[in-house]
Amino acid sequence: MPKTTKMPMAVLLALTLGPAIAIGATLWFVAAAIPECSVNETERLPSPDGQFDLVIFSRDCGDTDQNTQAALVPPGEDVPFDAASFYSVGAGADPDPRWLSATAIEITVPPKATIYRNDATVAGVSVTYKPAT
Repeated sequence: MPKTTKMPMAVLLALTLGPAIAIGATLWFVAAAIPECSVNETERLPSPDGQFDLVIFSRDCGDTDQNTQAALVPPGEDVPFDAASFYSVGAGADPDPRWLSATAIEITVPPKATIYRNDATVAGVSVTYKPAT
């Protein structure tokens, strides 16, 4: 019968806990370096048929520029921090949103604003953008 040798408990702990602590510390430092984003809702308009809420909001991820965004969300639900907006401009402005019908939205674009996104349709709803007067 072959002779077996027991591994000392201190060596076993060092070989298992050492890498686990190193990985945990790395994940903690990486998570601390990523800024948390907050969503600040400024306006919510339910669609005429009750299928969606049109939400106007801004997203703050620490050192970000002022922005105004719009998204459609299920009725009464909060805007997720990672929500994909169909409209986004680099300005803090009132886009004066309104439902034209259950399948059409109108949004006012502020003058000289940097437009990051302005989709023509979202979830089967057409979006019209008009310049501010």
